[in-house]
Amino acid sequence: MHGEYKVPGGKLVVVDFDVVDGVIRDPHVAGDFFLEPDEALGDIDRALEGLPAASDAKQIAAAITAALRPGAVMLGFSADAIAVAVRRAMTDATSWSNYEWEIVHESAVPPRLHLALDEVLATRVGEGRRKPTLRFWEWDESAVVIGSFQSVKNEVDPEGADRHGFDVVRRISGGGAMMMEKGNVVTYSLYVPAALVQGMSFADSYAFLDDWVLHGLRSIGVDATYQPLNDIASPAGKIGGAAQKRLGSGAVLHHVTMAYDLDNEKMLEVLRIGREKLSDKGIASAAKRVDPLRSQTGLPRAEVIEALKQTFTDLYGATPGTVAPDELAEAEALVESKFATREWLQRVP
Repeated sequence: MHGEYKVPGGKLVVVDFDVVDGVIRDPHVAGDFFLEPDEALGDIDRALEGLPAASDAKQIAAAITAALRPGAVMLGFSADAIAVAVRRAMTDATSWSNYEWEIVHESAVPPRLHLALDEVLATRVGEGRRKPTLRFWEWDESAVVIGSFQSVKNEVDPEGADRHGFDVVRRISGGGAMMMEKGNVVTYSLYVPAALVQGMSFADSYAFLDDWVLHGLRSIGVDATYQPLNDIASPAGKIGGAAQKRLGSGAVLHHVTMAYDLDNEKMLEVLRIGREKLSDKGIASAAKRVDPLRSQTGLPRAEVIEALKQTFTDLYGATPGTVAPDELAEAEALVESKFATREWLQRVP
């Protein structure tokens, strides 16, 4: 068995072992991490020896932690990271380099069509009918996009949304409401085979799939970090958030919205964000939590997107792609049958 796991923001962990009569035998952990003292590597290997092959990541990490000698220091990796590598070895896990990637960045379409394209393109990746894809969104109107399980009335002020020209739509992934103002957000979707995140917990997969964008943001001077469970942040404040959906076709949809520019007062008029439960001071604090990319980089939005596309291309060898006519037609039909219906929007009133 051979498993690899690149720790988001950290080092590569590699593990090789045999499985004999249902237990791990002859394990060897390696990687470009730092570990002191040298003898601690033997502690880790001995901790894995004889563990049931069916052990979950929590059990594996606990065994490693218990076996490490006092004073051992792990830099760039952790017991949890080793456990993920072991679990990935036990499955049909793949890596970024196993795939041919495409980047799609086309002209603006309505918000509901973006949501339908997410479902259609992710499904096709899972079915093997499309290459794994990174797609950047362009907006032809502003919208509040609420999570799959959110209540419309609890998240959106209808008068404020109407006054500022924001449509309200519901996506298929969970998470919180996002105020998407045309021209002032950077939104992208990743459509990946589930095998890419095989052996990872949901939390691990968020960090893993967000790692490339942190490199891209750092390339334009943003000190970006991942904040569990699903935030991208900097010392100046939150930049954006991710949401994820596992599809039955065998694909993972992972999409991210980052604030390029933000009108805090408008946000407070459009989103409820629990205003009834917050003091005036709390509302002001909530508005200041988000620090947009424009203030941190000074770059035009288009240049920010180009830098992110270049980072992804440099890392994974991606090539330009398009949405095929039949994919677009399927998405348009899905808008009519699902995303534009009152039943879908009001499924959680």
